Amino acid sequence: MGGKIPKQFIELVKRPVLMRTIDKFYEYDSKLEIVVVLPLDLIRIWEKACMEYNFKIVHKVAIGGESRYHSVKSGLFAVTPGSLTAIHDVVRPLVSIDTIKTCFKIAEEKGNAVPAIQPVESVRALTGTGNRVIQREDVQLIQTPQVFIWEQLENAYEQDFTTEFTDDASVVETYGFRINLVEGNRENIKITTPTDMKFAELYFSAYSSPPA
Repeated sequence: MGGKIPKQFIELVKRPVLMRTIDKFYEYDSKLEIVVVLPLDLIRIWEKACMEYNFKIVHKVAIGGESRYHSVKSGLFAVTPGSLTAIHDVVRPLVSIDTIKTCFKIAEEKGNAVPAIQPVESVRALTGTGNRVIQREDVQLIQTPQVFIWEQLENAYEQDFTTEFTDDASVVETYGFRINLVEGNRENIKITTPTDMKFAELYFSAYSSPPA
């Protein structure tokens, strides 16, 4: 984002992005067990923010690691074993309730569920000598929450880390489980740039009735 404030703590319509994201899962099911994974140096900032914004949703906090893989593995230690478990990018506050619901439903039936959307732009792949076109029907853009039955995560995260692990689906797939893609929601962007934040502000203001 280019600023001094970590993007998960930037205000999105009067509440930090992280709180907006948790709000969405709480709206889906207020009984969900929520674990927030943060770098050690940001945990105190989060605790102060919870007091400042009077944030009352019950959750646990786990210490993040040097990579996404290590952070997720740390968070899993705080989850009740045997649980159907969703792993979500904290800076995706625009995930829809329907997407969350579908992911949990399909994961319970088939072992896992990963939301994805088809790109609307033309797609090209870089080659050693230039680039070539790829049919966009053959490409999917991956989102979160990625939901798994506990046994898949328990086994997959016993593997040694590799840089090929770009998300949780890649970890689980490398262990040998088939990944089930489900329809995501197009506005479920990962806030990465100031333009993304502007879009999120406009969308939240137009289509949501978030807590004050």
